[in-house]
Amino acid sequence: MSGLIGKKIGMTSIFDENGKNIPCTVIEAGPCVVTQVRTKEVDGYEALQIGFDDKKTVNKAAEGHAKKAGSVAKRKVVEFKGFEADYKLGDAITVEYFSEGEFVDIAGTSKGKGFQGVVKRHNFGGVGQQTHGQHNRLRAPGSIGAASYPARVFKGMKMAGRMGGERVKVENLRVLKVVADKNLLVVKGCVPGHKNSYVIISK
Repeated sequence: MSGLIGKKIGMTSIFDENGKNIPCTVIEAGPCVVTQVRTKEVDGYEALQIGFDDKKTVNKAAEGHAKKAGSVAKRKVVEFKGFEADYKLGDAITVEYFSEGEFVDIAGTSKGKGFQGVVKRHNFGGVGQQTHGQHNRLRAPGSIGAASYPARVFKGMKMAGRMGGERVKVENLRVLKVVADKNLLVVKGCVPGHKNSYVIISK
């Protein structure tokens, strides 16, 4: 798995050659700096550690780590395995690593929605569909227990609770455009996370 770190800019839509309107997400991808090269001899495995987005407040450890690569400390640092090209410490990887028409996987943290009820969180019937033993409370979960045996609620029961804020990976998103001079990547469809959130693009 090789790829880049990016920042979600937002969503828009573009027209294809047939005049069809395609929803897409714009991502600022790179340039990423190689901050460390993992080798089998030293680390036991081979990988590239790359960093993205300059950090404003830096401690001495992060500053010293980035200084080895001739760079400044980065806010987001991720390791990738499987780069075909032979990158060295301090090299920059740009959005041109991707090409139009290929498919990528994008991982990010989904929007946090706080404490939500069962209708929103688990798609219970709600208004008009009085299911799960509910009588006159339109968005309530209804019955959750069994009987005097086992006299408990089973683990994993669908109930109200905290929703969102989880790592989500969307696979096989087609790259529609690569705008090299602005470091922008336009992919078809939606990407997890809020605006300006970090995403990991891999292929």
